[in-house]
Amino acid sequence: MQSIRAAVCHAFGEPLTIETVHLAAPTGRAVEITLEACAICHSDITYIDGHWGGTLPAIYGHEAAGEVTAIGPDTKGYKIGDRVIVTLIRSCGTCPTCSAGKPVICERPTGPSPLSLPDGTPIVQSMYSGAFAEKVVVDQSQIAPIPDAIAFDVASLLSCGVITGVGAVVNTANLQAGEDVVVIGAGGVGLNAIQGAAIAGARRIVAVDLSPEKLADARDFGATDGILATDPAPWDRLREKTGRGADAVFVSVGVPAVYTTAPNYLAPGGRVVMVGMPPSGAASSFEPGNFAAACQSMVGSKMGNTVLARDIPWLADLYLQGRLKLDELISRRWSLDEINDAIADTKSGAARRNVIIFDRKSK
Repeated sequence: MQSIRAAVCHAFGEPLTIETVHLAAPTGRAVEITLEACAICHSDITYIDGHWGGTLPAIYGHEAAGEVTAIGPDTKGYKIGDRVIVTLIRSCGTCPTCSAGKPVICERPTGPSPLSLPDGTPIVQSMYSGAFAEKVVVDQSQIAPIPDAIAFDVASLLSCGVITGVGAVVNTANLQAGEDVVVIGAGGVGLNAIQGAAIAGARRIVAVDLSPEKLADARDFGATDGILATDPAPWDRLREKTGRGADAVFVSVGVPAVYTTAPNYLAPGGRVVMVGMPPSGAASSFEPGNFAAACQSMVGSKMGNTVLARDIPWLADLYLQGRLKLDELISRRWSLDEINDAIADTKSGAARRNVIIFDRKSK
């Protein structure tokens, strides 16, 4: 058992507190990672604000990168000193969904939390990561190696935002060259969906957002067109630009009303890909007869249906070739002590991605 600094949530909707907590040593196939960077995701904020429920105290954060500093006795393929990303994708490798190549929806991603308060009170390791902390202990299925040429802060983005956006396009939607795409929401995940559509060879990539500034960002990341969501009928503007509806509509925001209107953008045979996750209990509505008559569909996409061993080497190589923007996604770097300010900045909607940088001197 060792002591580390972490940002702990004791009450939903309240600022996190920076305090010393205990971290157990890795056992079984677990791995200890000393973190260098952790990006702030809107999923973390949704949990912190209590919109997805959960038990407290908890440590959030799941989009991280660092160095292996200890390994469990059953760990295979990793050694101390390896540079890795840390994700929430914990998979057993043997359940039906893992065996079908879908580790993001593993049916048995269990394991005790290695975290506790100094008085012994257990701390929830949120999303199996708890990466708003100097170190984490996670299952080896949750990590993937990264090249030396990629800085840790940049690499941390591969752990969630990038794979969620690019993967939704390439893995979930199986986008084909020449198809037309709409991406609703040009934040961090949306920009990566736009990048994924460009990589996949989309004909038109149309960004929809409330902010003209974000539509400009979308063009920088590969969008061919932009439509303001404030338009009374933005789907009509889509058809004016492209002559038809979209083959795939990616909803990157967790807003129920957006899911209700997303089918309006579809061409016959098109699909809505559900990426952004609304609060628990939120509902949307649609007419199933319209979907059936037009052979349309809606499909969920968690973490871009990523397979780490397959997708991380590919994305890392695209970045090193200059074909995937990562540096440009980082809006600002913050210290762990500044995490509440970083969260507030993220909630404002101004940031693409804020990244917490850990001070190795204090570890």
